[in-house]
Amino acid sequence: MAKNKQQKEEIVVDLTKRLKEAKGVVFGSYIGLKVVELEELRKTLRAQKADLMVAKKTLLKRALESSDLKDVKVENMEGGVIVATGADEVQPAKVMQAFSKKHAPVKFFGGIMEKKWIDVEKVNALAALPSKEELLAKIVGSLNAPVSGFVRVLSGNLRGLVQALNAIKEKKA
Repeated sequence: MAKNKQQKEEIVVDLTKRLKEAKGVVFGSYIGLKVVELEELRKTLRAQKADLMVAKKTLLKRALESSDLKDVKVENMEGGVIVATGADEVQPAKVMQAFSKKHAPVKFFGGIMEKKWIDVEKVNALAALPSKEELLAKIVGSLNAPVSGFVRVLSGNLRGLVQALNAIKEKKA
């Protein structure tokens, strides 16, 4: 069903708001995906605090212009466009890439990071990065390693002392 002018304006306003608030944006193609698969992608993105929107290129172009993202070329995108936005720079790219491995029709056009256009190679490189939580866990592990190593060394000395005292006890008994 065709949308009227007011509905289109609402879509542009919503898309503009999402583009301005998002730290990471990925553009892709959904041609060939079934509705169930598209809903699965939406659900996966929502679980990762990201969002997905299907947009016509003309409405997307208007939203990009209102968001001061004029260097994004919508004309280079073929077919229907899905826009994955997220509060994390990496998460939309990670989810979209994992989804594209299972569903062949999904392909990337590029993305936006720090209000600048990034090409497909950079989107794939972003998707290969660990998430923020994984990086924080690695930092905590690195900070904790010297302390836990020190504890192991001290417990080894105590264990040796206890064994020596047990040997002396057994010898006297």
